[in-house]
Amino acid sequence: MVFPITGGTQSTGYEVSNSLRFNDGDNAELTRTPGSEGNKQIHTISMWVKRCTIDSNQALFSAGPNDSTVYSIRFLSDSLYISQSSGFVKDTSRLFRDPSAWYHIVIAIDTTDGTQNDRIKVYINGVLETSFAENTFDGGQNLNTPVNDDVIHAVGYDTLNDAVPFDGYIAEFHLIDGTQKAASDFGEFDDNGVWIPKRYTGSYGTNGVYLEFKQTGTGTNASGMGADTSGNTHHYAPVNLAATDVTEDTCTNNFATINSLANYFNPAALSEGNTRVDFANDASTAYIISTIGVASGKWYCEVKGVDIPSYGEIGIASRPRQNSGNEDKLTTNQYNYGYTADAGRVKNNNTAGSSYGNSYGDGDMIGIAMDLDNNKLYFSKNGTFQNSGDPTTGATGTGAFSITAASSTHDGVYYFAGGSNKNNDTTRMDFNFGNPAFSISSGNADANGHGNFEYAVPSGYFALCTKNLAENG
Repeated sequence: MVFPITGGTQSTGYEVSNSLRFNDGDNAELTRTPGSEGNKQIHTISMWVKRCTIDSNQALFSAGPNDSTVYSIRFLSDSLYISQSSGFVKDTSRLFRDPSAWYHIVIAIDTTDGTQNDRIKVYINGVLETSFAENTFDGGQNLNTPVNDDVIHAVGYDTLNDAVPFDGYIAEFHLIDGTQKAASDFGEFDDNGVWIPKRYTGSYGTNGVYLEFKQTGTGTNASGMGADTSGNTHHYAPVNLAATDVTEDTCTNNFATINSLANYFNPAALSEGNTRVDFANDASTAYIISTIGVASGKWYCEVKGVDIPSYGEIGIASRPRQNSGNEDKLTTNQYNYGYTADAGRVKNNNTAGSSYGNSYGDGDMIGIAMDLDNNKLYFSKNGTFQNSGDPTTGATGTGAFSITAASSTHDGVYYFAGGSNKNNDTTRMDFNFGNPAFSISSGNADANGHGNFEYAVPSGYFALCTKNLAENG
C-alpha cells in the first residue's frame, strides 16, 4: 500500500520555500496585538496546513480578549470549525484525516453582505465549501469580529484555551484586512487539476500580514520566525518555537514524516511534526513507517538515537504493522529489514540476523541508504557506512544487504521504519527525512538541493520528498 501524497510533485511558477512546525506538546504559537483597529467586519485568512495528529481539537488561528468575543479557526476532531462566540458557526462536513497531505484553507468574511450565506466563505483546495454539519449566523448583519481589532491574535493557538494547540505545519499565512478575497487570489489549478499556490499580489490593509517563515530568530522583528513581509512590518512574536521549527516541508515540496495512520497496536507517541517517535515501555514489538513509500530510486534518511536500548531497530518496511502479536515486530516480517542496536546485525524474517556492523546507542546517528534500483540496503553509523559499504556501487552492492525485489507476491514498495522489539524498554528515535527537529552541526543537502542532513548524502541518493519523487522516483 502506498499512502496518498498531496503537495508539489512538479516545478511550478511559484515555489513556497518554508513552513513553520508547531508541536502541540510545546504550546507553540505566534502572537500579535495590533496597536490600532482595522476593519472588524471584513477580512480574509489564507494558509496551507499539514496536520500531524488526527482526531483532535487543534487551533489554527484565533483572536479575541475574552470568552464572549473569541474568534477561532480550528480542527474540531477532523472537521474544520470556524466560530465566533455569540456570532456564527461553520463546521464542515468535509473531514481532514490525511497526515501526509497539505491542505489550502481560505476563510473570507464580510459581515456587511446583505446575503447571509455570503458573509462567511470557506474554500478548501480552491473549492468553495457548500456542505456543513453546522451552519449558523446569529450575530446579524454588520457583526464586528475581533480580527483586526486591537486584541491578541494567535497563529497555531487558541488565545483562550491552552488545551487546543495546533500540531502540524503551516505555510503561506496571509491575513487581509478590509477585503473578502477568493481562493483564486492565492492559488490555481495546474494542468493536471492539482491545486497549487500562486503569488498573492493584492493589498493587505491596515492590520494585514504575510508570514513566510523564512527567518529563524526568536525576536519580534524582521529576523524572527514571525516576520511580516507584507510591507506592514506587523511582526508576530514566536512563543515556544525554535530555529529548527522552520522547515523546507511545504505545499510545493512535501517531505515524508512518520505516518500517524499506520501507528496502532500499542501505538508509539509521535511529536515534533511526526519526526520524533517514543515507544513506551509496554509497547512490545511496535514499529512505525514513513508517510511515503517508494518502489524505485535511491533514497536516504537519518535516524538519531535519543534513548536507544539494546532492542532498538532502524530500517525499512514493506507495509504497516498488521496485528498486535509478538510475531509482527519490524524484523519478523519477511519483507522488513532492521539494523539492531545491540549487536549491529541486520535482521528480517525472524532470523538471528546477519553480522553487519557496530552496535549503536544514545546519540548515534544511523544513516539509511535504500537503493531500490538494485535492491540493496546500506546503513551508516555517524557517517561511516558499515560492513565497508559503498552505496554508489550499484548492482555490485559492496557491503550491502540484499532486499527482496518486486514479484508476484511482493509489490516492491518500501518505507523507512523504526521500532522496538522488546517489552519494558523505552525507546526514542528522531527521524530526519530532510527537516530535523534537532540541530544539525554541519548541514548537507542532496544533489538536488533538498533536505538538511548531518552527514553527506551518498551520490545518487535523495531525500524522500515530492520534488525528488517527480524526478527520481
